[in-house]
Amino acid sequence: MTLVLSAAAPASLAQKFITVASTTSTEQSGLFKYLLPLFEKKTGIQVRVVALGTGQALDMGKRGDADVVFVHAKPLEEKFVAEGYGVKRFTVMYNDFVVIGPKPDPAKVGGTRDVVAAFQKIKAAQAPFVSRGDKSGTHFAELETWKAAGIDIAKERGPWYRETGSGMGPALNSASGMNAYILADRGTWISFRNRGELAILVEGDERLFNQYGIILVNPARHLSVKKDLGQAFIDWVISPEGQKAIAGYRIGGEQLFFPNAGRQGA
Repeated sequence: MTLVLSAAAPASLAQKFITVASTTSTEQSGLFKYLLPLFEKKTGIQVRVVALGTGQALDMGKRGDADVVFVHAKPLEEKFVAEGYGVKRFTVMYNDFVVIGPKPDPAKVGGTRDVVAAFQKIKAAQAPFVSRGDKSGTHFAELETWKAAGIDIAKERGPWYRETGSGMGPALNSASGMNAYILADRGTWISFRNRGELAILVEGDERLFNQYGIILVNPARHLSVKKDLGQAFIDWVISPEGQKAIAGYRIGGEQLFFPNAGRQGA
């Protein structure tokens, strides 16, 4: 009997985990590597992260292949909940997007806060631009910016516009190798080492605000969803303890994400 119990114990412990479908920015910025051990130590719940673009992460939730989605494209998140795939959206944190480009700045966008004007100049100059092209939150924000600039990028793209279909880190590597412009989240940029000739050229436009939300996948739709464990993770992330941990994640003294759980309208 003792042998049976000892053999069964690891199996029962192994069941205490959740799957979180999240963005490449939360993973490649190093946030999860910092955050998750704190949660796991407190609760004993292991978090297994699948880092994808936001669209793909939400699709994973729709299939019931994740317990929680932690993403950054509010219109898509609200649609996910409205269609019954998620229980409730909670705000968690924010940072911002920035336009990265080569220091010589052939499109002459540096120094402006107007991201729409910057995209118009990049298109006019046909300067190399790297798009993630992966249905991520960043890709969604990029497409919305082209639209705001009056540019139908699907029709007006040319050889200067390169889609990588990759996460934020690999896309930045491509931009570095090509001396190209790219829209990136600030958190991944801060943690990015292979900068080459790239630098932040446009920042500060309110349209570059980048909000993150977290949602429990609807257990009424997928019985496999670990409702209690998933909600425990959400509750911790939006708690004062979790919010303090998010604020405490820094690289070189620079804060990457800013907690704002409970902020109305975010």
